[in-house]
Amino acid sequence: MTAEDRIYEIHEVAELTGLQPARLRAWERRYAVVRPERQANGYRAYSAAQVALLRAYARLIAGGERIGDLVERPVDEVIARAEGRTPGGMAHAPLLDAVKAFDRDRLEALVAQQMSLLGLRAFAESVALPLARDVGDLWALGKLPIAAEHLASEVVLHALKGGLRMSRGGGPMIVAACLPGERHEWGLIASLATVQEMGWRIHYLGPDLPVEELLEAAWTLRPAAAALSASHRAVVDQNLTALGAMTVKLPPGVQAVIGGGGVEAHERLLRSFGFRIGFEGFGQAPAS
Repeated sequence: MTAEDRIYEIHEVAELTGLQPARLRAWERRYAVVRPERQANGYRAYSAAQVALLRAYARLIAGGERIGDLVERPVDEVIARAEGRTPGGMAHAPLLDAVKAFDRDRLEALVAQQMSLLGLRAFAESVALPLARDVGDLWALGKLPIAAEHLASEVVLHALKGGLRMSRGGGPMIVAACLPGERHEWGLIASLATVQEMGWRIHYLGPDLPVEELLEAAWTLRPAAAALSASHRAVVDQNLTALGAMTVKLPPGVQAVIGGGGVEAHERLLRSFGFRIGFEGFGQAPAS
């Protein structure tokens, strides 16, 4: 599934935009802000472009503007104005400008500078993730070519992965990967930066990895935990059988963890398989 194909249910849109489901429904009913499709079960299904537009509206509303006024404005104007009101001080704004200009040298220099100033975890949380969000939004809205998205991913992910390698300590190991079909690494890599600061030693195996290969690595490396990530429910759907068998195939004492935006719909089932969900699977690293 590509980013273009991905759909979001209303609870996911609420999490991504900060807009409560009741407000999303009211905006749809009163202003036709966006018109989500309906799934076979009657649930709303929002496209990536619709989520990006709602996020732009949310930023402007947070700045004191009124939705009734904003919906009268051209979408291009709304998006342009929202870009200048991103919360958090816009630490990633110069990087986004470099991405838009296809200026690889400038982007690499800014990434190196920010990582040096902030450290790996703060860079991941306050720069890389907001940049990923805005790049994704602009691409979904047709405001950024896929080549620019690829440039951003290549430069930023290379830096984050380098940071994980350079900071390896002596704590207990976690092997981590993205589920088969999952190629979106930014969220997982940023999370691993946080986990590493908790004292864990990271061994990242990459995107789109068969579960059996993660198990093979676990038997070879004997980590304290094995973690998987999926950004969309469909990725989890197609791997449920393998996930159901995974926990009993791990070496004794290895904790199974799974996270990402695609997990929520199956959280109860995954817990029944023996998985811990997201950061609850970590906390401060145990003594080696």
